[in-house]
Amino acid sequence: MSQKSFNVHGMHCAGCANSVEKALRSVDGVSRADVNIATGKATVYSDTPEPSVQIMKRAVSNAGFELEEPDVQKITFAIEGMHCAGCTTAVEKAMKSVDGVTNASVNLTTEKAYAEFTGEPPVNKLIERVREAGYEISVAGVNKTDKLEQQREREKKKLDNAGKKMIWSWVVTAPLMLWMFLEMVLGIHLTNNLVMELAMVGGAGFVIFGPGFETITSAWKSARNLTPNMDVLIALGTVASFITGLMSLAFILGFISSPFYSFAGIAAMIMAFHLTGRYVETKARGRASEAITKLLTLEAKTANIIVNGKESEISTDELKKGDTVIIRPGEKIPSDGTVADGKSTVDESMVTGESMPVLRKKGEKVIGGTISTEGTIYVTVTEVGEDTFLNQVIKLVEEAQGSKIPVQEFADRVTAVFVPVILVLATLTFFTWWLLPDLLSPLLVWADYFLPWIVTDLEPLSQAFFVALAVLVIACPCALGLATPTALMVGSGLGAENGILIRRGEAIQRLNDVTTFVFDKTGTLTKGEPEVTDWISFDDDDDDDENSQSLKKIASSVENLSEHPISRAITKYAEKERDLHVDDFQSYTGMGVKGEVNGKVILIGNAELLKTFSVEIPDEVQKHAGELLSAGKTTIFIVVDNLVKAVAGITDTVKEQTHEMIRQIKQLGYKTVILTGDQQKVAARIAGELGIDEVLAEVKPGEKAKAIERLQNNGEIVAMVGDGVNDAPALSQSDVGIALGTGTDIAIESGSVILIDGNPEGVVKAVRLSKATFKKIRQNLFWAFFYNLVMLPVAMAGWMHPVLAEAAMAMSSVNVVGNSRRLRNKSLH
Repeated sequence: MSQKSFNVHGMHCAGCANSVEKALRSVDGVSRADVNIATGKATVYSDTPEPSVQIMKRAVSNAGFELEEPDVQKITFAIEGMHCAGCTTAVEKAMKSVDGVTNASVNLTTEKAYAEFTGEPPVNKLIERVREAGYEISVAGVNKTDKLEQQREREKKKLDNAGKKMIWSWVVTAPLMLWMFLEMVLGIHLTNNLVMELAMVGGAGFVIFGPGFETITSAWKSARNLTPNMDVLIALGTVASFITGLMSLAFILGFISSPFYSFAGIAAMIMAFHLTGRYVETKARGRASEAITKLLTLEAKTANIIVNGKESEISTDELKKGDTVIIRPGEKIPSDGTVADGKSTVDESMVTGESMPVLRKKGEKVIGGTISTEGTIYVTVTEVGEDTFLNQVIKLVEEAQGSKIPVQEFADRVTAVFVPVILVLATLTFFTWWLLPDLLSPLLVWADYFLPWIVTDLEPLSQAFFVALAVLVIACPCALGLATPTALMVGSGLGAENGILIRRGEAIQRLNDVTTFVFDKTGTLTKGEPEVTDWISFDDDDDDDENSQSLKKIASSVENLSEHPISRAITKYAEKERDLHVDDFQSYTGMGVKGEVNGKVILIGNAELLKTFSVEIPDEVQKHAGELLSAGKTTIFIVVDNLVKAVAGITDTVKEQTHEMIRQIKQLGYKTVILTGDQQKVAARIAGELGIDEVLAEVKPGEKAKAIERLQNNGEIVAMVGDGVNDAPALSQSDVGIALGTGTDIAIESGSVILIDGNPEGVVKAVRLSKATFKKIRQNLFWAFFYNLVMLPVAMAGWMHPVLAEAAMAMSSVNVVGNSRRLRNKSLH
């Protein structure tokens, strides 16, 4: 299944998002569509063949919105070696052959080439293809703002547009409000009724069909497609109020005989408050999405590259794998790479959340965007463009922010029927007040003592309209629609700043429900670097003479072909003696390895491996093996031609932060389990040292997922913490998979939560992040529901002025976004 993201313009509320989803799902080939009102993005999932983008655009346009692909951008290149039109054709052909390039043109006179593309610029591939065609090429200039500028420009444009509408609406509405106040409250008559009504109708018409025209058109399109959104309520209320002004004006001019109370001035105020709410909400939403903007600022713009011993400054877009760059103290590392020479402490706090700089020396990996604080280092570039760690982080955060979590599905179901329900309630309210005025008027008389905006002298029809108007504009599905995505947006951004990546949004909710934490041992709770502490030989020929083929040399040579931590420990133990040729090497998952050296069959592994090959363990060997096991050490047997020649004792030390992490997890009330393929006594020793509740040992990697499933069948909601490689099936089976990643090895597909630096304390941070984020979601949903449950009956009772109702409605959305933003101040330590 493939997926593609689009920008969606014109959405204002959860009803809009539902309309866009419905339109996209109607297109052939679209299997699922997720639309996020907070980010303004739509993610379309499809099977083959992929749906037509043009058809999707048309479907969304028919629903009243605009679907936009990623911006088409340009890069300008300088070309050398062209002599004729044939050269330009060759260069154009080479550039157009690169995936992602939508168009290319070459100017022979200026020796410039222009490439248009969507998404990330394929600069390196373009350069490679043109050079293969026989021409020299370099980036002459980039005719696009970088991703950060694009992000800021989009937010600024959106905010400026909302601001202009708000200002123009109040330029007209404020004088009307003052005029109404002087006339109705102070009894000061500036003009006759005709002039005043003309001014009210003219002013309201300007506000509704000028700054508010987008709201009116949005309402019409959504109603036409039978997916009414919040704009329908506002449009109905303001247009109906505007019509009462026209009716009143018609009475004054003598065109109709029945008097009509005018609500035209109120219509202008409702729209002005609505546009003000939109502006404040847009501003708040922009601030809520600061996480992505902050991540984008980390990217370095230039790099100092070393070519033939000479240093030159280039754009980071021009970097290629294998390039060597020099980074001096205080400079940003331009891209992911490996230290080729020198050493320096590097500030990685912006991507791992750890405040202390870490020492990076020759052979160690560094992350693009981090800062070298002292010492000069030479770095060989290993990743560029979209493959860099920082770009992967940005992608994961964007995907998490655009995803939906289970609790949002309930809110979506409510918002899908919200507007139709409000329309029904408003209609019932209108007819009830119109037909039963005597029964309901005591409500107004009673409230008139303490609510200054209560009107008691209106005709039944006008009073019914006044109350129904308040019902229309008091309802707020926007707050319901924003409750979850804004909190998820801020929470995922806060996590990224603290070295916690949420790959799937639902992990936030599931982690909040977890009852049991299951931990892999090696590399998760422990350092993952076991060492040989004991070597007990039962072979008189085993010595350290360099000229003899000692048992250690044989064992080291065989184990050198395996990547298992135990194998690496044995190889490291006898590193200088590893030079023998090994035939027929085989690895047995969870048991050990087998190989042939000089015609001898070598087995190195645990007791289960020996059992598989029917190797008997002598009493003396069993005695020593038991002593090693009692000491909590992994016991490995070295067998030559079915005879046990030695036993190695291997142990792995617990990470410094593990003790505190387990203590805090248990303090929070979670059950803890250790799940490992290691021997029972070894696992029991680690569990005893850490205070872990349950031990599941000697479990093969393929059986770990079944162990998780058994816990789930017993009613546990399980979070599995592992290294994301051997534990992949278990991480996928668990309710929440927490993968420990390190640096550029971030692309771990099996975990729904990734701890960037592999620090176990990140588990506690992830729990706190989940609880804090979900607390905000619950608060937002509570206040959104509470607001509507309380305010609707108040409006139906006639106790709410329509203008105050609209102001309260707008502020409810702003309150939800503001409450989510407060999550940014939460400490995860």
